[in-house]
Amino acid sequence: MRTIDVATGISMAYRERGARNGPTVLLLHAWGESSRSFDRVVTRLSATMHVLAVDLRGHGHTDKPSTGYDLVSVASDVIAFLDAAGGGPVVVLGASSGGYVAQQLAVLRPDLVAGLVMAGVPLSLAGRPAFADEIEALVDPISQAWAQEFIDWFPVEGSVPADYVADRVRDAMALPAEVWHLSLAGLTGSDPPLRSGRIAARTLAIWGDRDGLIPVADQLAIVDGILGSRRLVYEGVGHLVLWEQPRRLAEDLTTFVEAGGDGAVSRVDC
Repeated sequence: MRTIDVATGISMAYRERGARNGPTVLLLHAWGESSRSFDRVVTRLSATMHVLAVDLRGHGHTDKPSTGYDLVSVASDVIAFLDAAGGGPVVVLGASSGGYVAQQLAVLRPDLVAGLVMAGVPLSLAGRPAFADEIEALVDPISQAWAQEFIDWFPVEGSVPADYVADRVRDAMALPAEVWHLSLAGLTGSDPPLRSGRIAARTLAIWGDRDGLIPVADQLAIVDGILGSRRLVYEGVGHLVLWEQPRRLAEDLTTFVEAGGDGAVSRVDC
């Protein structure tokens, strides 16, 4: 784990692996998680690939200020990180709400994004989710029981190692209550990226066919709204594509990168 001070005024933690002269892939985790959530993907990627996995604002070992949790601010942190770490363009893999941040990054700085791979990404997080009351009532310290309950709210269709789930519980417990409150308000109060701007980066958008959180209509709207994007559906998989299918996700990411961002993979459902 390394840290780097960025122009938005915070210190960001990140993990780095692979050859710096290889194609760079930036990994953006979901809300309530950390860069460790990608460990089972990273170990399946070629050492010739330069992989950067960051802890987003308020998460993991990155600073936890009392402001700046709206979508544009979080994406601006990522832009500042890339500037400090050597710039782009990079291929971005975003999981769930990490893909939402990736969309905003591509809107704000298309020059930094060579391609997007998004797993379980939402079209919009605007509005009030069912668990909002619980999150707004949180106080420190975050209990293990509540963190487990929050994770259980997202159904898992396949087998996920118990130690991996336990690590995600630890991620959730590491967020102070204030960060839970601010992140909820920031994500749900921000304009959806595809409503506020245009994405031109080549894109591979992946969902599970049993994803009960992202309607097919929203999936198709994302694909329709991004020029050159493709939709890939994993059979028998729920919303948590990263959790359930790390090997397959790593394979499709590798194919996407090796194709120069063309995303020429099989099993595409356009």
